[in-house]
Formats: sequence, structure tokens, C-alpha cells
Amino acid sequence: MCFWASSAQRRVTMAFVTKLSFQSGDRDALESLVGDIKDMVERKGAECKGPHSSQPQRLTVPQYRSLAPGDQFQPWDYTTYTRHMEIHGNDEVAGRVGHMEFPDHVHVEIEVDRKKPLGHRQE
Repeated sequence: MCFWASSAQRRVTMAFVTKLSFQSGDRDALESLVGDIKDMVERKGAECKGPHSSQPQRLTVPQYRSLAPGDQFQPWDYTTYTRHMEIHGNDEVAGRVGHMEFPDHVHVEIEVDRKKPLGHRQE
């Protein structure tokens, strides 16, 4: 009796990790959006890591009165807030999040990585 599966019988399922990055100048809207997504992901049974916060970033933008060098208005100062999340192992939930309508004032980046299971041989 042999317990080893032939290479034709072995099926390698790839796990997907969906990395989400959210950035906005409106901290409350960002927290609400990220919280809603986390609740939905967990309700659907997927593993969710995060949200993780980055340090707020303070930005200053110069404002010129004309296209010619010289006279300026006061610079425009604002703060952006960033949150990161990962969804592991549920492609349907990750796809649902990827097709959501996000508010215009929240910048969203989505990255999908395909992970091979531990012990998987390169062929």
C-alpha cells in the first residue's frame, strides 16, 4: 500500500493575500470605511489582518499667485492618514472588496499576491 500521491494526483491550491491601503485627509471617514470593511470581511469568514495605522503625514503645498515666479499665497497645509489591511484566503470576499465603490476623498490601493503553500516544490 502506497501513501504517496503521484504528481498528477497532487493539486496545489494557491492562497491569495489581498493587501489594501487606504489614505485620506478625513480621519473619521477613513476609520468608518476601514471598520465597515473589516466587519464585512470577518462576517464572511475570511481572515483579516489589520487595520494597521501609519504615522499621519503632514504636507505643505506652495500656492503661487501666477505662473511667473515670485508672489505666493500662504501655503496649503494638510494631514493625511493611512491604514493598511490584509485579507487572507477568501478570494470571493477580496473580490467583493475590490469592486466596492469608495468615497472620492479616500485613496485606495489594492495589491494581490499569490502564495504557494509551505513545502511546495518548484517544478
